Amino acid sequence: MDNVRLFLWVGLGILLWITVTTWQRDYAPAPATTVTAPAPTDAAPAPTPPADLPQLPEMQPAPDDAAPAVPAVAAPAKGRTVKVRTDVLEAEIDLTGGDLRGAWLLAYPKAKDRPDEPVQLLSRDPATLSIFRTGVRDAAGGPEATHVSPFNAAQTEYQLEDGADELEVPLRFSEGGITVDKIYRFRRGRYDVAMEQRVTNASADVFGAVPYLQIQRKHVPPDRSMFDVDSYSFTGPVVYDGDSYEKIDVDDLEDEPLKETISNGWLAAIQHHFLAAAVPEPEPASQYTVNFDGQTFVASAIAGQVKPVAPGETASFPAKLFVGPKLQDQLEETAEGLRLTVDYGALTVLAQPLFWVLDKVYSFVGNWGWTIVIVTFLIKLLFYKLSETSGRSMAKMRKMQPRMKALQERFKDDREAMSRALMDLYKKEKVNPAAGCLPMLVQIPFFIAFYWVLLESVEMRQAPFMLWIQDLSVRDPFFILPLLMGAAMWFQQKLNPAPPDPVQAKVMMFLPVVFTGMFAFFPAGLVLYWLTNSLLSMAQQWKINKAVEAG
Repeated sequence: MDNVRLFLWVGLGILLWITVTTWQRDYAPAPATTVTAPAPTDAAPAPTPPADLPQLPEMQPAPDDAAPAVPAVAAPAKGRTVKVRTDVLEAEIDLTGGDLRGAWLLAYPKAKDRPDEPVQLLSRDPATLSIFRTGVRDAAGGPEATHVSPFNAAQTEYQLEDGADELEVPLRFSEGGITVDKIYRFRRGRYDVAMEQRVTNASADVFGAVPYLQIQRKHVPPDRSMFDVDSYSFTGPVVYDGDSYEKIDVDDLEDEPLKETISNGWLAAIQHHFLAAAVPEPEPASQYTVNFDGQTFVASAIAGQVKPVAPGETASFPAKLFVGPKLQDQLEETAEGLRLTVDYGALTVLAQPLFWVLDKVYSFVGNWGWTIVIVTFLIKLLFYKLSETSGRSMAKMRKMQPRMKALQERFKDDREAMSRALMDLYKKEKVNPAAGCLPMLVQIPFFIAFYWVLLESVEMRQAPFMLWIQDLSVRDPFFILPLLMGAAMWFQQKLNPAPPDPVQAKVMMFLPVVFTGMFAFFPAGLVLYWLTNSLLSMAQQWKINKAVEAG
């Protein structure tokens, strides 16, 4: 096989992969942009009518023009919202339902040049609605604490104090002898929130407890742009059934809503780098549903069994909520399989250990740019012998160039005879013309895996390198790295044998220009990887060429 022809096919394969990726970006479910909002206010919109819960009586929404009556407890709240602040999270709890309906990520600015505007993941704004809805239904039809029920709190503001590791925020609903304490526990440096719904029955009747968790989110397709890395990532509802992870196309839900019975699962609304997830108790099994009305989807996990709470008894229903960045360690600790929301695609088997190595190197280096350079060197070292073997083959072919040209001149009118003569020459000199492409074929999966690691890992978001590269997850603003990469590829070609066919030679000369244009809009971290790899390959080939020529 002609070495150059194979190299061209490899280049075309990469271009085809880019085309497929672009097609998926343009026709996959559109991602929603992160929303930035001013500091939370006490004004609350009218409660949203709840979705039906299977096999249970319907809940009546609170009136649109008035706040529901708040039962008397020890210390009534002064407003209808409770503000919570930790070292990493600012949250807002609506006392109508006692649910998280506002969340700002203090350590994650929306834009690099606007550090004071944090990313907002939960919002009560109807235009960008994204909220949790939780509660405990009563299968017997008595008083129940739902996401439209009036809750009360002892304070309107809670803050994690210096030196404290945990902040507890208790809320209370009380009606007809039924008291439901909804307790949130926030932890320092964490985005997972423990939530406990504790039912105390002081009535004369059995309370048939059915806890549920819901995520309600408006689907807002943004304008797609090849310059916006957010538009490459899936946004929408996802469900984990204990074994597999499913991304759900909201358009399909209009015709066929999802309905499954799941143990040890969870549901989430994900977007690029961030997510909101609800994790019910692993057992008993819950009924999972996802519905979409054309504008808003509601993902629900409803307990599949009624738990009777007899008069005088108390029952507790723990759950977990996650609202924050896709930090893999925290995701793994929150729930089994939640780490899968960091979607590396088909090459997860390569991308996951690649990220692990990057993360370990970063813990020593402290700079993601230099981390990429070091890991690229380690990958090159891993395949050193393979590269050396192919490099020697390329060096020998380069040394054979005068003899190959002589054969081409001799058999210029008989291509079949020329091919036989060249093959005889290869056999005599023990040269494999295809060997030079093997390292390229090996690198392609690593290249794609590296691409997804840089695209999907929130750790790379807005990560600076040095000088003008202040965000490795987006393109080089001045296109300097792509130009350096193209130059490195051009010099690397000069170290390899020229193609015997003049047309192929011209195509090869143009290939660095094609790659430079293609890489110009890739994340700077990926270009840095390819530039480093090209420089290392160039240095290795130069050394091999010198050794072969001297021998």
